[in-house]
Amino acid sequence: MRSVRSKVIAAGLVLGVAGVATWQLLPQDDGGGKAIRVGTSDVVSSLDPAGAYDAGSWALFSNVYQSLLTIRTGSDTPVPDAASSCKFVGDKLTTYQCELRPDVMFSNGRAITAEDVKYSFDRIKAINSDQGPAPLFNTLASVKAEGNTVIFNLSAGDATFPFKIATGAASIVDKDKYPAKALREGDKVDGSGPFTLDGYTPGTSAELKPNTAYKGQAKISKSPVTVRYFKDSAELEQGWKDHAIEVAHRDMPPAVLAALNPGLEDTRYQASGGTETRSMVFNVRAGSPVAQPAVRQAVAAVLDRAKVAADIYKGTVTPLYSLVPAGIAAHNTPFFDAWPSPNGLTAKKLLKDAGITNPVAITLGVNVRGSNVAEAEEIKKQLESTGLFHLTVKPVQEWADFQKGYAAGEYDAYTIGWIADFPDADNFLAPLVGADSSMNNGFSDKTVDELITRTQSFSDRGAAANDFRDLQKLVAQQVPMLPIWQKKDYVMSREAVTGAQHLSDGTGVWRLWELNRL
Repeated sequence: MRSVRSKVIAAGLVLGVAGVATWQLLPQDDGGGKAIRVGTSDVVSSLDPAGAYDAGSWALFSNVYQSLLTIRTGSDTPVPDAASSCKFVGDKLTTYQCELRPDVMFSNGRAITAEDVKYSFDRIKAINSDQGPAPLFNTLASVKAEGNTVIFNLSAGDATFPFKIATGAASIVDKDKYPAKALREGDKVDGSGPFTLDGYTPGTSAELKPNTAYKGQAKISKSPVTVRYFKDSAELEQGWKDHAIEVAHRDMPPAVLAALNPGLEDTRYQASGGTETRSMVFNVRAGSPVAQPAVRQAVAAVLDRAKVAADIYKGTVTPLYSLVPAGIAAHNTPFFDAWPSPNGLTAKKLLKDAGITNPVAITLGVNVRGSNVAEAEEIKKQLESTGLFHLTVKPVQEWADFQKGYAAGEYDAYTIGWIADFPDADNFLAPLVGADSSMNNGFSDKTVDELITRTQSFSDRGAAANDFRDLQKLVAQQVPMLPIWQKKDYVMSREAVTGAQHLSDGTGVWRLWELNRL
């Protein structure tokens, strides 16, 4: 799930960031101890890093937990955080070694050991939660702890591994507090991040206090933070209007975002990143009406992304024709190349040639937050207008239920957003269409997996361009997922709060420690 406010080049990869800012340089003080109130409509699905691979959870993880590496504000390169140094050993990119800082400790006062780090990774693989980050570590074969040294042994060369252990997936937990083969229950956190979790009510709020014992790249905050969780975009907007929050991030209604301008009273904003994507994922398991590629190809031939962007999102998103968004090196447009404009006749021929009887009945699962239901209804309208499909939209209120539903194959298709964990094309492909993908849609392809493994082996990421091109073309032919749009990352704040321009960079990481009050 999850750097930069301007143009970034990371190991040969370009991440374009379009920033619209109304920020000014303002003095800072100690904030007076009053909590800064931050609002979001994202959901925390679990407080345990082994059980969550979503934006809301990782946003919290980046503040209450610590990883060996991190990405500093305004940078694109992983740097040591809980580690003092990390490096590949040898030239095969199959052994990665980190030295743990001698002064890091959990917020409960116990010193962090290399065994804690090993334990944190081992339990992710052992638990292998359907909603967890195990797919991100597809190349991790084993972890060894020797004194203050942590050694990662990889099954294949993986140049992206340093980026992976700079994410929320690599959060270090206390081995004495977290079960080895089950998720930790309750509302307590034992981490070593720049904040401690002082109070938590699921779906309502998280109370964060600065962790004065924190040692790492982030600065120790001068202000506590209260995160308020709203059930949808409309409630988030109302919270902003009522001044119940001072910072708003993910996701205001499209009409609000479209109306942002420098003349708004007591409102600063920034639009950056641009690599959040949204796709329609197909359940390709046997017995599903979309198991045959021709059905998925026919949907791809009909979908009018531009209409979705204009009518539902008021132009705040951009049509997307690749799983890898524009702004990331290796982006191309294989879905546009195959289906340059919505065409019902093309879809009809695809179904007829495959011997498929019309209309194809499809159940489309959708989480009710934001504009998701309106988007689903627009997709239903477009597909049914051809006479080739009959869609039943199945709204799901709770995010956790939605996750469990698509993992269990309860929907023929579902729509979902994706925020990159790091700015590399691999992160838009391996966790989504690779072996044991986080999409849980039953898709598996040997050639796709071979191409993913090969792209990960290049330390010069530009050298993987041809393989990435072939990989995306293959995905477009099989259509296990259908990209719909990409969008910028919007942050709004009141003038009394400084540092909000550093809060988010479009990767899902919240730098709450950057916030301060005038």
